[in-house]
Amino acid sequence: MKVELMEEIENHLQGIYGEVGSEVLNKFERLIEHWVKKEWAKPAPLTEENTYLITYGDSIYEPGQDTLPTLHHFLKEEVGETITDVHLLPMFPYTSDDGFSVMDYRNIHPDLGEWEDIHQFSKDYRLMFDFVANHMSQSSEWFQKYLENDPLYKKFFIPKDEDFDWRNVVRPRTSPLYHEYKAHDEVKTAWTTFSKDQVDLNFENPDVLIQMTEILLSYAYQGGTSIRLDAIGFIWKESGTICIHLPQAHAIIQLWNTVINAFQPNTQIITETNVPHEENISYFGDGKNEANMVYQFTLPPLVLYSFMKHDAKKLTEWAKTINKVSDEATYFNFLASHDGIGMRPTEGLLSDNEKQELVDQVKANGGEVSYKSNPDGSQSVYELNINYSEALKNKNEDITEEDEVHKMLAAHSILLSVIGVPAIYYHSLLGSKNDKEGMERSGIPRRINREKLMIDTIREELHTNSRRSKIFKGLQTMIKLRKEEGAFSPYARQEVMDLDSRLFALKRIHPDSCEEVFFVVNTSREEVEVTLPFRGKDLFLNKKVEGTILLPCYGYTWIKKEEGI
Repeated sequence: MKVELMEEIENHLQGIYGEVGSEVLNKFERLIEHWVKKEWAKPAPLTEENTYLITYGDSIYEPGQDTLPTLHHFLKEEVGETITDVHLLPMFPYTSDDGFSVMDYRNIHPDLGEWEDIHQFSKDYRLMFDFVANHMSQSSEWFQKYLENDPLYKKFFIPKDEDFDWRNVVRPRTSPLYHEYKAHDEVKTAWTTFSKDQVDLNFENPDVLIQMTEILLSYAYQGGTSIRLDAIGFIWKESGTICIHLPQAHAIIQLWNTVINAFQPNTQIITETNVPHEENISYFGDGKNEANMVYQFTLPPLVLYSFMKHDAKKLTEWAKTINKVSDEATYFNFLASHDGIGMRPTEGLLSDNEKQELVDQVKANGGEVSYKSNPDGSQSVYELNINYSEALKNKNEDITEEDEVHKMLAAHSILLSVIGVPAIYYHSLLGSKNDKEGMERSGIPRRINREKLMIDTIREELHTNSRRSKIFKGLQTMIKLRKEEGAFSPYARQEVMDLDSRLFALKRIHPDSCEEVFFVVNTSREEVEVTLPFRGKDLFLNKKVEGTILLPCYGYTWIKKEEGI
């Protein structure tokens, strides 16, 4: 294996750097030799049974206790096997951005626990680790050595270069692109895509790539059956370009795909690029050689828009463009996450006025809006910061608890039906609301949807708080039903259907078993008659149906085609 793998690695390195010297190849060979000696796990392929939960390692806590065992215990006790995969957001020592300014990639944050807790967790749930590959904390050992002029780290970061043309650089923030840092008797500079505390690594230096490849392999070996590549589109910089999605960034992911598959096949490499759809799906590569899944960033704002307007036409037209990628690559579908609802993916899909309607609704419901800088010096909306269930509420319309619950479940029926793998944020699963106090206390808009929950309190509220209980049980019911249907395989194709503009509808068809499920959801408050494409079984009501059905306000259903029709 080693000889063939090294040949592939050399080809990837040539795609990144051009010709590479023997020193770089020898370093990669030593890296490969180290990991070849290990005994690797063999994760199973993804199926319709897989549903991810997105959470922090300390989202559920017990005072005075390490949080990873607490979260693990809570999930086993309350969620059980409904969820198969747990995405643990950055679990390493950090200095800011709730974990995304990593100080040390190799150790678990002491408040969360230790690697043994991860190993125990992985016995019950497949785990997804966050790999914050683009940047690290200014307090990290690597950056401190850079400031100290340590020759080994001199080229690990990117100082300001007056000859570098950065006028076209795409920014996700309004902060400066470069920051200054005191270093003994001098001031040093560094490229900072996101903040002063998040300093970009210099992948133009092969030693950085080697170090990061070693870390990636260690994550897979330590139990990561999925690896999320955070902000991966920004990892390569080139003068005069937009410095995002450059060919070298894709080549690095292809290298990592090759290396991971050599040691642990079926490990999912997942790219996180909050950008317009066509840019986002470029990370599939040829469908086999790059990301196994890409975040489906367009889904959250379009689902929200559909329920706000009681009109699914925009969602339907976009969804018609979403097709099967390959037998190895698919979409990572979500509605809410630790971040806000990204607005860049709506470019070309929603007009400025339509985007403003979303902004106005979010602000009316207690949320905030974050902005980004554009190359021309202007600013535009980057994301909407709000709990997803709160974002869905139409003022003076959805005024009862039942409205909120039905609308939240209806939105998630879309998430659980479209092609790909569903991922549910912990505050969505647990029926939470805006954490206004946390946002105002911290001054960080994203904190509105990052509240930490004490285990005894949330355990009780799941049974006594009717809103939490209804959303939690409703989502569990849907997920359990979904698991039983091969038509919901991540790789089963979908056919989006034009029905009433108030409806979003599609069929999922498994290519081998020919199982077929019809899904339809009513985005309006009116009862709508639906003509069924075939007779079959209503999976929610467990009864046979044919002809037409009536969908109530925010109603949804799955109809499994009767065999032999």
